[in-house]
Amino acid sequence: MTGQPLCDEREPGPRPAGAPWGPGQAVEHPTLSVVVPACNEEAVLPAAYLRLTGVLREIGLPYEIVFVDDGSQDCTLDMILAMTEQDECVRALSFSRNFGHQAAITAGMEAAQGDAVVVIDADLQDPPELIGEFVRRWRQGCDVVYGRRVERRGEGAWKRWTAAVFYRVLSRLAGVPLPVDAGDFRLLDRQVCDALRALPEQRRYVRGLVAWLGFRQGEVPYVREPRAAGATKYSLVKMLRLAGDGLMTFPRAPLRLALGAGAALNLAALAALLALALRPATAAPWLFVGAVALLSGLGAFAALALLGALAARIYDEVRGRPLYVLRRTRPGTRP
Repeated sequence: MTGQPLCDEREPGPRPAGAPWGPGQAVEHPTLSVVVPACNEEAVLPAAYLRLTGVLREIGLPYEIVFVDDGSQDCTLDMILAMTEQDECVRALSFSRNFGHQAAITAGMEAAQGDAVVVIDADLQDPPELIGEFVRRWRQGCDVVYGRRVERRGEGAWKRWTAAVFYRVLSRLAGVPLPVDAGDFRLLDRQVCDALRALPEQRRYVRGLVAWLGFRQGEVPYVREPRAAGATKYSLVKMLRLAGDGLMTFPRAPLRLALGAGAALNLAALAALLALALRPATAAPWLFVGAVALLSGLGAFAALALLGALAARIYDEVRGRPLYVLRRTRPGTRP
């Protein structure tokens, strides 16, 4: 899904009267906000900060960097707080515990004050140097500009294959055009951020919600590098949970998945029955009967599991608990 610029170029925001801005100087209303979720990223955070500030100064727009500490157990929060003391353009949010990557992205977007908001992880797998191209496409009229991964270096073949399959299956099941091979590395116009903030979901799959919102979207292809330092925070369980949230973001998707799986298993059971009818006299009939019962049971179990997951999702939404709880903000960051 590639958006083409369809309207006049946007102009950069005006500088505050009587208060010229420069590197490290806070402004009342930044044009560009960069949201950086971080969890136990002490090994890479200094390098991420240096590359980000270098890129943002080169772009030349008033900016702010909003770091969101997602319940880190190392020195990540201390490093972020030190940055806020040294750089007025750095803001900090700290969760009371680990609420997850998608919650951290949401919190950063809600705190951001810029006319455009960029989301980028602290691990430097997504290059900060691409932000300039994001801004250029935004000025040309795109409301959402996302990075599309044409190559994923440092990742195993299994992860690359499962990610490619998941994005394409979800795009077909969702009923909404979803960009494939794209993560959360993207720029959103202020109007998109406000619309996203108005959505009531508690369990969020941000990239899916942004696709559901629509607006004019454009892509920028890039090569995703290995982590600059540290270890990935997405374990297999977290990846499966994120995939589940992606499916549940579009309620018809799991129902269609259950229907497809049930149909396939029932067809397999029918094939086993036909084989039983045409079996040689020497074949053991209980093998075919067992296969039919097993396949039919698997189909019913899969459907019940998906319906149970939907019911649990509805319960989570009805409870209305906050998506995250803030323990600390620093400074001038509005939660």
